[in-house]
Amino acid sequence: MPFLKKEKKFEPLWKDWDRKAQKEGLHATFYTSNKDEYIGEWHDNKKEGKGVYNWVKKGEIYEGEWKNDKRNGFGNLSIKAPNGTYKKVYSGGWIDNKTHGYGTYYYSENEYYEGEWYEGLKSGWGRMYYANGDIYEGEWLEDKRNGNGMLRLANDNRYEGEWKNDMKNGRGKYFFLNKGKLLEGLWVDDINKTGNMIDFDRDNAKEANIYELPPIHLKDAEQVLTESFQYFENN
Repeated sequence: MPFLKKEKKFEPLWKDWDRKAQKEGLHATFYTSNKDEYIGEWHDNKKEGKGVYNWVKKGEIYEGEWKNDKRNGFGNLSIKAPNGTYKKVYSGGWIDNKTHGYGTYYYSENEYYEGEWYEGLKSGWGRMYYANGDIYEGEWLEDKRNGNGMLRLANDNRYEGEWKNDMKNGRGKYFFLNKGKLLEGLWVDDINKTGNMIDFDRDNAKEANIYELPPIHLKDAEQVLTESFQYFENN
């Protein structure tokens, strides 16, 4: 009885090539048509997991977590400086290619923000260090100071109170520590509209006036102040 051989089934070469071309797991450097570079993890032909992407023409490098082909999770973004070196500008959370969650953004050598982000904008609690030495710590909404916060100036004077649209709006206290005075009042678009000024820590003030503030002699000063607050809050 002759020995029968089973017929071999040959798979077309293109199927093997296609299978090898599928990006899954850790891959070596992948080059795009515009010469960008990516090295890292893949899943189902999408960047997924940890990886490094280099936008060659833009001069930007992202190193961190990916999901569904987008920056999602924790990651660092660096940009190319004129001298050819790369400098970190952001370190923190991401969602769908936007800064999200808690992170730190460096605007310059001496100006940066650390705090909460929402879809690419400063929103929530955060602290901003300005180049001129001022520091704001408090609430943010859509890249603007909104809510309660404290602005401490470079000369140590400070404002504590309410903010809206990136300006002092609402009730607050302004400490003129260099002059030994405290203004407690109400602000509209960064302008103080009404309030009460008193002496405060005069002994430690470097530029305190020789004389203390005179007393108020209005018949009902508290009532006048209350009515002025109500006027500006209702208009």
